[in-house]
Amino acid sequence: MNAYIQEVLDGLKARAPWEAEFLQAAEEVLESIAPVIEKDPKYKAQRILERIVEPERSVIFRVPWMDDKGEYHVNRGYRVQFNSAIGPYKGGLRFHPKVTLSTLKFLGFEQMFKNSLTSLPMGGGKGGSDFDPNGKSDNEIMRFCQSFMSELFRHIGPDTDVPAGDIGVGGREVGYMFGMYKKLQNEFTGVLTGKGLSFGGSLIRPEATGFGAVYFAEEMFKLKGETLAGKTISVSGFGNVAWGCCIKAAELGAKVVTISGPDGYVYDADGINTKEKFDYLTEMLVIDRNKVETYVRKFPNAKFFAGKRPWEQKVDIAMPCAIQNELSGEDAQNLLRNGVQAVVEVSNMGCTPEAWKLFIEKKIPFAPGKAANAGGVATSGLEMSQNSGRISWTAEEVDARLHQIMVNIHNTCVETAKEFGAEGNYVVGANIAGFKKVADAMIAQGLV
Repeated sequence: MNAYIQEVLDGLKARAPWEAEFLQAAEEVLESIAPVIEKDPKYKAQRILERIVEPERSVIFRVPWMDDKGEYHVNRGYRVQFNSAIGPYKGGLRFHPKVTLSTLKFLGFEQMFKNSLTSLPMGGGKGGSDFDPNGKSDNEIMRFCQSFMSELFRHIGPDTDVPAGDIGVGGREVGYMFGMYKKLQNEFTGVLTGKGLSFGGSLIRPEATGFGAVYFAEEMFKLKGETLAGKTISVSGFGNVAWGCCIKAAELGAKVVTISGPDGYVYDADGINTKEKFDYLTEMLVIDRNKVETYVRKFPNAKFFAGKRPWEQKVDIAMPCAIQNELSGEDAQNLLRNGVQAVVEVSNMGCTPEAWKLFIEKKIPFAPGKAANAGGVATSGLEMSQNSGRISWTAEEVDARLHQIMVNIHNTCVETAKEFGAEGNYVVGANIAGFKKVADAMIAQGLV
């Protein structure tokens, strides 16, 4: 490994060895950008790596709230504002009991490069809480969101930091937080994205991450002179991201055959490819966010595999859509034995290093999350543009813009990888392209 890169990584590990997710993300990015560091000495001279791995600001705060029985609870809230060199901080809020500062630093770090790839003027940030929305009433979630925003509002704004949703934060939660922000600041601005259509939200936003990932997969197969028509796809998760993948895959003639949850996974050989099935995926989130077994009760031709992950099924394309490190080296071996043709990482850092390095070694096209899942934040950026202009675009307009952004990201990854001697390596292409734009902006703005 490049000596300068190793020095920076050693420093990170010495400073916070317990931040496993963040260290994993930093190592992946820094290792892969070695060619540009060696080619251009200005990045070392300006100590860009030491600066780019350190968030500009991390805010941690308590979130007290009352449940429906009148009992008090206290959770921890966070906002990690990682980098604003190319625009206001932009990134989701995650409500999940396993959220830690390390989780959000890794997500904010990835978000910085992802946003750079979209070519839209957005910096990188991430936030959330260790609050678990599952099983809570609407009123409990409203009270939590209002308490959360009563501190977060001090640190965000339409030209400063524009949060969005993530795991555990959908349209309902964004609505409650937006209402509280509006009350506290006495202004109506596009400070959050993923809003309801009646108060500034964008069409296609809920589906956008899944749509964009499928568009990216389509471009990967175009390079081989193929289309997605007739391809089978294994998807994990069953939230908005998986839902969007199912819809767009069906539109393009492919067939998603799996979804998964904490209880196991479902295999539907007929494909999740009808409006009835798409609608039921959204209903399942209301029934129980922790169970996919309910799917087979509604559609008995499908099979449920308790306590297992979907990567044991034979498919053409694997698309992890749930959470970080959900696809292991062993899972990768299963997919390779079953003849997988491409892997598209839709969740952030969804594959372990053992898994994605194995795909690259075996010449299986592998798209990292920061490139493949950028459609979500890209459409958030389009929502910001609509809010700023006090305009609203049709679903067709938003989808067309999203499609073009994903085509451009794919082409940027391919061309950058080739330029730096790693043809076909989407990890190198995405990381170098994302890094260069942010790093050059940091240099241009001086030591701040």
